Amino acid sequence: MSSEQFDTVDIIRTKRDRGTLTPEQIDWTIDAYTRGAIADEQMAALNMAILLNGMNREEISRWTAAMIASGERMDFSALGKPTSDKHSTGGVGDKITLPLAPLVAVFGVAVPQLSGRGLGHTGGTLDKLEAIPGWRADLSNAEMMAQLADVGAVICAAGAGLAPADKKLYALRDVTGTVEAIPLIASSIMSKKIAEGTGSLVLDVKVGSGAFMKNVDDARELARTMVTLGKDAGVNTVALLTNMATPLGLTAGNAIEVEESVEVLAGGGPSDVVDLTVALAREMLTAAGRPDADPEAALRDGRAMDVWRRMISAQGGDPDAQLPVARESETILAPADGVLTELDALAVGVAAWRLGAGRARKEDAVQAGAGVRLHAKPGDTVKAGSPLMTLLTDTPEKFERAREALADAVTVSPGPVAAPPLIIDRIS
Repeated sequence: MSSEQFDTVDIIRTKRDRGTLTPEQIDWTIDAYTRGAIADEQMAALNMAILLNGMNREEISRWTAAMIASGERMDFSALGKPTSDKHSTGGVGDKITLPLAPLVAVFGVAVPQLSGRGLGHTGGTLDKLEAIPGWRADLSNAEMMAQLADVGAVICAAGAGLAPADKKLYALRDVTGTVEAIPLIASSIMSKKIAEGTGSLVLDVKVGSGAFMKNVDDARELARTMVTLGKDAGVNTVALLTNMATPLGLTAGNAIEVEESVEVLAGGGPSDVVDLTVALAREMLTAAGRPDADPEAALRDGRAMDVWRRMISAQGGDPDAQLPVARESETILAPADGVLTELDALAVGVAAWRLGAGRARKEDAVQAGAGVRLHAKPGDTVKAGSPLMTLLTDTPEKFERAREALADAVTVSPGPVAAPPLIIDRIS
Protein backbone atom coordinates (compact mmCIF):
# COMPACT_ATOMS: atom_id res chain seq x y z
CA MET A 1 0.00 0.00 0.00
CA SER A 2 1.21 3.50 -0.73
CA SER A 3 0.41 5.40 2.48
CA GLU A 4 2.07 3.61 5.38
CA GLN A 5 -0.17 2.69 8.27
CA PHE A 6 2.21 3.51 11.16
CA ASP A 7 5.13 5.83 11.77
CA THR A 8 8.33 3.82 12.24
CA VAL A 9 9.88 6.45 14.51
CA ASP A 10 6.84 6.28 16.84
CA ILE A 11 7.29 2.52 17.10
CA ILE A 12 11.01 2.90 17.91
CA ARG A 13 10.19 5.54 20.56
CA THR A 14 7.56 3.30 22.16
CA LYS A 15 10.11 0.52 22.69
CA ARG A 16 12.88 2.98 23.62
CA ASP A 17 10.64 4.33 26.40
CA ARG A 18 9.84 0.79 27.65
CA GLY A 19 6.35 0.78 26.17
CA THR A 20 4.46 -2.20 24.75
CA LEU A 21 3.90 -2.60 21.03
CA THR A 22 0.35 -3.41 19.88
CA PRO A 23 -0.32 -6.53 17.78
CA GLU A 24 -1.12 -4.26 14.80
CA GLN A 25 2.16 -2.34 15.20
CA ILE A 26 4.12 -5.62 15.29
CA ASP A 27 2.36 -7.10 12.24
CA TRP A 28 2.96 -3.90 10.30
CA THR A 29 6.63 -3.61 11.38
CA ILE A 30 7.61 -7.13 10.27
CA ASP A 31 5.71 -6.84 6.99
CA ALA A 32 7.04 -3.34 6.21
CA TYR A 33 10.64 -4.35 6.99
CA THR A 34 10.38 -7.50 4.86
CA ARG A 35 9.18 -5.52 1.84
CA GLY A 36 11.73 -2.73 2.35
CA ALA A 37 9.45 0.05 3.66
CA ILE A 38 11.42 0.29 6.92
CA ALA A 39 15.11 1.18 6.54
CA ASP A 40 17.84 -1.01 8.06
CA GLU A 41 18.98 1.77 10.39
CA GLN A 42 15.45 2.12 11.78
CA MET A 43 15.10 -1.63 12.33
CA ALA A 44 18.55 -1.66 13.94
CA ALA A 45 17.37 1.01 16.40
CA LEU A 46 14.24 -1.00 17.21
CA ASN A 47 16.29 -4.19 17.69
CA MET A 48 18.57 -2.35 20.13
CA ALA A 49 15.55 -1.02 22.04
CA ILE A 50 14.23 -4.60 22.27
CA LEU A 51 17.64 -5.85 23.43
CA LEU A 52 17.78 -3.21 26.18
CA ASN A 53 14.12 -3.19 27.26
CA GLY A 54 12.79 -6.65 26.41
CA MET A 55 9.33 -7.73 25.29
CA ASN A 56 6.43 -9.34 27.14
CA ARG A 57 4.96 -12.75 26.28
CA GLU A 58 2.22 -11.33 24.02
CA GLU A 59 4.70 -9.17 22.10
CA ILE A 60 7.16 -12.03 21.52
CA SER A 61 4.35 -14.37 20.49
CA ARG A 62 2.93 -11.83 17.99
CA TRP A 63 6.43 -10.95 16.67
CA THR A 64 7.03 -14.67 16.00
CA ALA A 65 3.62 -15.10 14.34
CA ALA A 66 4.31 -12.08 12.08
CA MET A 67 7.65 -13.62 11.02
CA ILE A 68 5.92 -16.91 10.20
CA ALA A 69 3.28 -15.02 8.19
CA SER A 70 6.05 -13.44 6.07
CA GLY A 71 6.48 -16.75 4.19
CA GLU A 72 5.10 -20.20 3.53
CA ARG A 73 4.12 -22.85 6.06
CA MET A 74 4.78 -26.52 5.52
CA ASP A 75 2.07 -29.08 6.23
CA PHE A 76 2.90 -32.70 7.01
CA SER A 77 -0.66 -33.83 7.81
CA ALA A 78 -0.81 -35.86 4.57
CA LEU A 79 1.97 -38.15 5.85
CA GLY A 80 -0.46 -39.83 8.21
CA LYS A 81 2.14 -40.16 10.95
CA PRO A 82 3.27 -37.89 13.79
CA THR A 83 6.17 -35.49 13.19
CA SER A 84 8.85 -34.49 15.65
CA ASP A 85 11.89 -32.27 15.28
CA LYS A 86 14.89 -31.19 17.35
CA HIS A 87 16.69 -27.88 17.40
CA SER A 88 20.06 -27.30 19.07
CA THR A 89 21.25 -23.78 19.85
CA GLY A 90 24.68 -24.89 18.65
CA GLY A 91 27.89 -26.12 20.17
CA VAL A 92 31.21 -27.84 19.55
CA GLY A 93 31.22 -31.46 18.44
CA ASP A 94 27.41 -31.37 18.38
CA LYS A 95 26.71 -34.06 15.79
CA ILE A 96 23.59 -35.30 17.60
CA THR A 97 21.17 -34.65 14.69
CA LEU A 98 22.97 -37.25 12.55
CA PRO A 99 22.23 -40.34 14.69
CA LEU A 100 19.05 -38.84 16.22
CA ALA A 101 16.93 -38.34 13.08
CA PRO A 102 17.18 -41.96 11.85
CA LEU A 103 16.84 -43.30 15.40
CA VAL A 104 13.48 -41.55 15.97
CA ALA A 105 12.26 -42.53 12.49
CA VAL A 106 12.65 -46.23 13.44
CA PHE A 107 9.49 -45.88 15.54
CA GLY A 108 7.16 -44.51 12.85
CA VAL A 109 7.69 -40.84 13.75
CA ALA A 110 8.61 -38.64 10.77
CA VAL A 111 11.60 -36.36 11.40
CA PRO A 112 11.77 -33.28 9.10
CA GLN A 113 15.12 -31.89 10.21
CA LEU A 114 15.73 -28.57 8.46
CA SER A 115 19.31 -27.68 9.31
CA GLY A 116 21.85 -24.98 8.64
CA ARG A 117 25.52 -24.43 7.90
CA GLY A 118 28.14 -23.51 10.47
CA LEU A 119 29.30 -19.97 11.17
CA GLY A 120 32.20 -19.18 13.50
CA HIS A 121 33.10 -21.84 16.08
CA THR A 122 29.82 -23.80 15.94
CA GLY A 123 29.64 -26.54 13.33
CA GLY A 124 26.80 -26.82 10.82
CA THR A 125 24.92 -30.09 10.34
CA LEU A 126 24.81 -29.65 6.55
CA ASP A 127 28.59 -29.09 6.37
CA LYS A 128 29.12 -32.37 8.21
CA LEU A 129 26.83 -34.36 5.93
CA GLU A 130 28.33 -32.79 2.80
CA ALA A 131 31.57 -34.62 3.71
CA ILE A 132 29.75 -37.77 2.47
CA PRO A 133 30.46 -38.17 -1.28
CA GLY A 134 27.39 -37.39 -3.38
CA TRP A 135 25.11 -36.27 -0.52
CA ARG A 136 23.03 -33.18 -1.26
CA ALA A 137 21.41 -30.73 1.14
CA ASP A 138 19.02 -28.93 -1.21
CA LEU A 139 15.73 -30.75 -1.68
CA SER A 140 12.46 -29.43 -3.08
CA ASN A 141 9.41 -29.61 -0.81
CA ALA A 142 8.09 -32.48 -2.95
CA GLU A 143 11.36 -34.43 -2.57
CA MET A 144 11.32 -33.80 1.16
CA MET A 145 7.73 -35.05 1.53
CA ALA A 146 8.48 -38.15 -0.57
CA GLN A 147 11.53 -38.99 1.54
CA LEU A 148 9.59 -38.51 4.79
CA ALA A 149 6.86 -40.85 3.51
CA ASP A 150 9.38 -43.46 2.35
CA VAL A 151 12.37 -43.30 4.75
CA GLY A 152 10.81 -41.37 7.65
CA ALA A 153 13.71 -38.95 8.17
CA VAL A 154 15.26 -36.13 6.19
CA ILE A 155 18.07 -33.71 7.05
CA CYS A 156 18.19 -30.90 4.52
CA ALA A 157 18.54 -27.15 4.00
CA ALA A 158 15.56 -24.97 4.86
CA GLY A 159 13.94 -23.47 1.77
CA ALA A 160 14.05 -19.70 1.29
CA GLY A 161 10.24 -19.62 1.62
CA LEU A 162 10.18 -20.24 5.39
CA ALA A 163 10.09 -17.04 7.50
CA PRO A 164 11.95 -14.78 5.01
CA ALA A 165 11.61 -11.93 7.55
CA ASP A 166 13.96 -13.89 9.81
CA LYS A 167 16.71 -14.10 7.20
CA LYS A 168 16.68 -10.33 6.75
CA LEU A 169 16.44 -9.61 10.49
CA TYR A 170 19.18 -12.08 11.40
CA ALA A 171 21.67 -10.52 8.99
CA LEU A 172 20.93 -7.11 10.50
CA ARG A 173 21.27 -8.35 14.11
CA ASP A 174 24.61 -9.91 13.22
CA VAL A 175 26.17 -6.56 12.24
CA THR A 176 24.51 -4.35 14.89
CA GLY A 177 25.39 -6.11 18.15
CA THR A 178 21.82 -7.27 18.80
CA VAL A 179 22.19 -11.04 18.32
CA GLU A 180 21.98 -11.62 22.10
CA ALA A 181 18.44 -10.24 22.59
CA ILE A 182 16.48 -13.19 23.98
CA PRO A 183 13.12 -12.14 22.42
CA LEU A 184 14.86 -11.91 19.04
CA ILE A 185 16.76 -15.21 19.41
CA ALA A 186 13.62 -17.03 20.51
CA SER A 187 11.44 -15.62 17.73
CA SER A 188 14.16 -16.28 15.13
CA ILE A 189 14.47 -19.97 16.04
CA MET A 190 10.78 -20.60 16.68
CA SER A 191 9.42 -18.78 13.62
CA LYS A 192 11.38 -21.19 11.40
CA LYS A 193 10.51 -24.27 13.46
CA ILE A 194 6.77 -23.47 13.65
CA ALA A 195 6.64 -22.59 9.92
CA GLU A 196 8.27 -25.96 9.27
CA GLY A 197 5.00 -27.51 10.43
CA THR A 198 6.26 -30.11 12.90
CA GLY A 199 3.77 -31.46 15.46
CA SER A 200 6.26 -31.58 18.31
CA LEU A 201 9.64 -30.02 18.97
CA VAL A 202 12.47 -30.76 21.39
CA LEU A 203 14.94 -27.94 22.03
CA ASP A 204 18.52 -28.65 23.06
CA VAL A 205 19.60 -25.40 24.71
CA LYS A 206 23.36 -25.49 25.24
CA VAL A 207 25.04 -23.83 28.24
CA GLY A 208 28.73 -23.13 28.76
CA SER A 209 31.84 -21.76 27.06
CA GLY A 210 31.18 -23.43 23.70
CA ALA A 211 27.54 -22.33 23.64
CA PHE A 212 25.77 -19.15 22.70
CA MET A 213 24.44 -18.90 26.27
CA LYS A 214 27.35 -18.89 28.73
CA ASN A 215 25.33 -19.09 31.97
CA VAL A 216 22.43 -21.24 33.15
CA ASP A 217 20.08 -18.34 33.99
CA ASP A 218 20.20 -16.91 30.44
CA ALA A 219 19.83 -20.37 28.93
CA ARG A 220 16.84 -21.10 31.15
CA GLU A 221 15.17 -17.81 30.17
CA LEU A 222 15.73 -18.57 26.46
CA ALA A 223 14.40 -22.13 26.88
CA ARG A 224 11.28 -20.95 28.76
CA THR A 225 10.61 -18.27 26.14
CA MET A 226 10.89 -20.78 23.27
CA VAL A 227 8.78 -23.45 24.99
CA THR A 228 6.07 -20.81 25.58
CA LEU A 229 6.21 -19.70 21.93
CA GLY A 230 5.86 -23.29 20.75
CA LYS A 231 2.89 -23.94 23.01
CA ASP A 232 1.23 -20.66 22.01
CA ALA A 233 1.48 -21.84 18.39
CA GLY A 234 0.07 -25.29 19.14
CA VAL A 235 3.38 -27.17 18.86
CA ASN A 236 4.10 -29.64 21.67
CA THR A 237 7.45 -28.21 22.86
CA VAL A 238 9.96 -29.23 25.54
CA ALA A 239 13.54 -28.08 26.20
CA LEU A 240 16.61 -29.72 27.72
CA LEU A 241 19.43 -27.53 29.05
CA THR A 242 22.65 -29.40 28.24
CA ASN A 243 26.30 -28.88 29.11
CA MET A 244 28.60 -27.30 26.49
CA ALA A 245 31.59 -26.49 28.72
CA THR A 246 33.53 -29.23 26.91
CA PRO A 247 33.02 -30.62 23.37
CA LEU A 248 30.52 -33.42 22.75
CA GLY A 249 32.21 -36.68 21.88
CA LEU A 250 35.80 -36.95 20.71
CA THR A 251 35.58 -35.04 17.40
CA ALA A 252 34.98 -31.47 16.21
CA GLY A 253 34.96 -31.11 12.42
CA ASN A 254 32.99 -32.44 9.46
CA ALA A 255 34.01 -35.89 8.15
CA ILE A 256 35.33 -36.94 11.58
CA GLU A 257 31.97 -36.10 13.18
CA VAL A 258 30.16 -38.18 10.55
CA GLU A 259 32.51 -41.07 11.36
CA GLU A 260 31.71 -40.73 15.07
CA SER A 261 27.95 -40.56 14.35
CA VAL A 262 28.18 -43.81 12.37
CA GLU A 263 29.96 -45.41 15.36
CA VAL A 264 26.98 -44.40 17.54
CA LEU A 265 24.55 -45.87 14.99
CA ALA A 266 26.63 -49.08 15.04
CA GLY A 267 26.00 -49.40 18.78
CA GLY A 268 29.31 -47.85 19.93
CA GLY A 269 30.66 -44.30 20.08
CA PRO A 270 31.45 -41.98 23.01
CA SER A 271 29.10 -42.29 25.98
CA ASP A 272 28.15 -38.58 26.11
CA VAL A 273 27.03 -38.60 22.45
CA VAL A 274 25.05 -41.82 23.00
CA ASP A 275 23.47 -40.55 26.23
CA LEU A 276 22.35 -37.23 24.73
CA THR A 277 21.09 -38.89 21.52
CA VAL A 278 19.01 -41.34 23.56
CA ALA A 279 17.70 -38.64 25.95
CA LEU A 280 16.60 -36.40 23.06
CA ALA A 281 15.11 -39.40 21.20
CA ARG A 282 13.02 -40.29 24.28
CA GLU A 283 11.75 -36.68 24.49
CA MET A 284 10.90 -36.59 20.75
CA LEU A 285 9.16 -39.98 20.86
CA THR A 286 7.17 -39.12 23.99
CA ALA A 287 6.11 -35.76 22.51
CA ALA A 288 5.00 -37.57 19.35
CA GLY A 289 2.91 -40.10 21.27
CA ARG A 290 5.40 -43.00 21.42
CA PRO A 291 6.39 -43.02 25.13
CA ASP A 292 7.07 -46.79 25.20
CA ALA A 293 9.62 -46.81 22.36
CA ASP A 294 13.10 -48.06 23.30
CA PRO A 295 15.72 -46.02 21.38
CA GLU A 296 18.66 -47.78 23.05
CA ALA A 297 17.53 -51.12 21.62
CA ALA A 298 17.25 -49.58 18.12
CA LEU A 299 20.89 -48.42 18.32
CA ARG A 300 22.03 -51.85 19.51
CA ASP A 301 20.18 -54.00 16.97
CA GLY A 302 20.98 -52.02 13.83
CA ARG A 303 17.50 -50.62 13.05
CA ALA A 304 18.72 -47.02 13.39
CA MET A 305 21.70 -47.77 11.12
CA ASP A 306 19.33 -49.18 8.47
CA VAL A 307 17.35 -45.91 8.42
CA TRP A 308 20.60 -43.87 8.30
CA ARG A 309 21.78 -45.78 5.23
CA ARG A 310 18.45 -45.27 3.46
CA MET A 311 18.34 -41.58 4.45
CA ILE A 312 21.88 -40.90 3.10
CA SER A 313 21.22 -42.89 -0.11
CA ALA A 314 17.92 -41.08 -0.74
CA GLN A 315 19.85 -37.78 -0.87
CA GLY A 316 22.44 -39.09 -3.33
CA GLY A 317 25.06 -40.01 -0.75
CA ASP A 318 27.02 -43.26 -0.59
CA PRO A 319 26.85 -44.59 2.99
CA ASP A 320 29.79 -46.93 2.25
CA ALA A 321 32.05 -44.30 0.68
CA GLN A 322 35.45 -43.52 2.15
CA LEU A 323 35.15 -40.17 3.98
CA PRO A 324 37.70 -37.44 3.20
CA VAL A 325 40.82 -37.47 5.38
CA ALA A 326 42.92 -34.36 6.09
CA ARG A 327 46.35 -34.38 4.46
CA GLU A 328 48.23 -32.99 7.49
CA SER A 329 48.04 -33.66 11.22
CA GLU A 330 49.76 -32.42 14.35
CA THR A 331 49.44 -33.76 17.89
CA ILE A 332 49.14 -31.74 21.11
CA LEU A 333 50.56 -33.49 24.19
CA ALA A 334 49.51 -33.45 27.84
CA PRO A 335 51.54 -30.90 29.84
CA ALA A 336 51.70 -32.97 33.06
CA ASP A 337 50.65 -36.16 34.84
CA GLY A 338 47.24 -36.01 36.48
CA VAL A 339 43.54 -35.74 35.73
CA LEU A 340 42.25 -33.69 32.82
CA THR A 341 39.86 -31.38 34.66
CA GLU A 342 39.10 -28.85 31.93
CA LEU A 343 38.98 -28.95 28.14
CA ASP A 344 37.40 -25.74 26.97
CA ALA A 345 34.73 -26.21 24.28
CA LEU A 346 35.08 -22.71 22.83
CA ALA A 347 38.86 -23.11 22.37
CA VAL A 348 38.42 -26.46 20.61
CA GLY A 349 35.66 -24.98 18.42
CA VAL A 350 37.81 -22.01 17.43
CA ALA A 351 40.76 -24.32 16.69
CA ALA A 352 38.59 -26.54 14.44
CA TRP A 353 37.28 -23.43 12.68
CA ARG A 354 40.83 -22.07 12.14
CA LEU A 355 41.96 -25.46 10.78
CA GLY A 356 39.34 -25.11 8.04
CA ALA A 357 36.32 -26.97 9.47
CA GLY A 358 34.29 -23.77 9.81
CA ARG A 359 33.79 -20.45 8.07
CA ALA A 360 34.04 -16.76 8.98
CA ARG A 361 31.54 -15.64 6.31
CA LYS A 362 28.52 -17.39 4.81
CA GLU A 363 30.18 -17.70 1.39
CA ASP A 364 33.42 -19.35 2.63
CA ALA A 365 34.13 -23.00 1.77
CA VAL A 366 34.93 -25.57 4.47
CA GLN A 367 37.42 -28.45 4.45
CA ALA A 368 35.70 -31.81 4.89
CA GLY A 369 38.68 -33.44 6.63
CA ALA A 370 39.70 -30.59 8.96
CA GLY A 371 39.05 -30.53 12.69
CA VAL A 372 40.19 -31.68 16.11
CA ARG A 373 40.22 -35.27 17.33
CA LEU A 374 40.33 -35.61 21.13
CA HIS A 375 42.18 -38.42 22.88
CA ALA A 376 41.04 -37.55 26.42
CA LYS A 377 38.03 -35.90 28.03
CA PRO A 378 37.61 -34.21 31.44
CA GLY A 379 37.80 -36.87 34.15
CA ASP A 380 40.38 -38.97 32.28
CA THR A 381 43.83 -39.62 33.75
CA VAL A 382 46.66 -38.42 31.49
CA LYS A 383 50.45 -38.82 31.46
CA ALA A 384 52.85 -35.97 30.61
CA GLY A 385 53.72 -36.20 26.92
CA SER A 386 50.76 -38.45 26.04
CA PRO A 387 48.54 -37.33 23.10
CA LEU A 388 45.69 -35.02 24.17
CA MET A 389 44.36 -34.07 20.75
CA THR A 390 45.23 -34.28 17.07
CA LEU A 391 44.79 -31.25 14.79
CA LEU A 392 43.74 -32.04 11.22
CA THR A 393 43.90 -29.84 8.10
CA ASP A 394 44.84 -29.80 4.41
CA THR A 395 46.68 -26.49 4.91
CA PRO A 396 49.57 -26.85 7.40
CA GLU A 397 50.05 -23.06 7.71
CA LYS A 398 46.79 -23.12 9.72
CA PHE A 399 48.33 -25.14 12.59
CA GLU A 400 49.89 -22.14 14.30
CA ARG A 401 46.64 -20.18 14.70
CA ALA A 402 44.85 -23.33 15.88
CA ARG A 403 47.54 -23.94 18.52
CA GLU A 404 47.13 -20.31 19.69
CA ALA A 405 43.40 -20.92 20.20
CA LEU A 406 44.23 -23.93 22.40
CA ALA A 407 46.88 -22.16 24.54
CA ASP A 408 44.73 -22.04 27.70
CA ALA A 409 42.21 -24.76 26.80
CA VAL A 410 43.52 -27.53 29.02
CA THR A 411 43.82 -27.90 32.80
CA VAL A 412 45.50 -30.96 34.32
CA SER A 413 45.11 -31.31 38.11
CA PRO A 414 46.62 -33.74 40.61
CA GLY A 415 43.35 -35.21 41.87
CA PRO A 416 40.02 -36.36 40.44
CA VAL A 417 37.04 -34.02 39.96
CA ALA A 418 33.34 -34.76 39.69
CA ALA A 419 32.18 -34.48 36.09
CA PRO A 420 29.34 -31.96 35.68
CA PRO A 421 26.02 -33.45 34.52
CA LEU A 422 25.38 -33.60 30.77
CA ILE A 423 21.70 -32.68 31.18
CA ILE A 424 21.29 -29.71 33.51
CA ASP A 425 17.52 -29.14 33.44
CA ARG A 426 14.29 -29.95 31.60
CA ILE A 427 11.73 -27.27 30.82
CA SER A 428 8.25 -28.10 29.60
